Amino acid sequence: MTIRVVLVDDQALVRTGFRMILDETDDIEVVGEAGDGAAALGVVARTKPDVVLVDVRMPGMDGIEATRRIRAFAAPPRVIILTTFDVDEYVFSGLQAGASGFLLKDTLAADLISAVRVVVSGDAVAAPSVTRRLIAHYVSSWPARPQQPERLAVLTGREREVLTLIAHGRSNTEIAADLHLSEGTVKTYVGRILAKLELRDRVQAVIVGYECGLVTHSEP
Repeated sequence: MTIRVVLVDDQALVRTGFRMILDETDDIEVVGEAGDGAAALGVVARTKPDVVLVDVRMPGMDGIEATRRIRAFAAPPRVIILTTFDVDEYVFSGLQAGASGFLLKDTLAADLISAVRVVVSGDAVAAPSVTRRLIAHYVSSWPARPQQPERLAVLTGREREVLTLIAHGRSNTEIAADLHLSEGTVKTYVGRILAKLELRDRVQAVIVGYECGLVTHSEP
């Protein structure tokens, strides 16, 4: 299966660089480009890609609003936010808008290719620890919100344990070691958790961990 990708960035040079990297692979094809969010909507609607790489900062409609609208499409593609900063306040807004993760614009070619493949498989882009640092950095600035522990009532005790570890930024390998399980079993638990809570990926699972009080702002 060929993964169809659309590139959205107001800098033509950036789009050209990404296109050269992605088009060199056997399983990825760049099917469209756009220089701003508004143009991206039309390109995505016309080409129906599997993945859209969106710059977070663009004139006119920025990457956050573009992501929100793209994810509202019927059978929407996965979206990866592109940023020039390791911790960017707009990135978290992008995750809330429906992106499956983020990448730095100067990411290595191999990591860019891997990210595209990863989101198509249904996972999030960014190491769990990086995802948690990003969310923890900005969740501390959120206004106080009531916790929603009742949302977790659909989970078994073990699934709740796994979700807690996901929210703490643990990888499947680390969770398996912590709970003395196989990685395959952990992956099964993760899939059940996402399905029961109607979550898109691990990034959303971390957010739920904060919202339901499994992780607090003060924890390291």
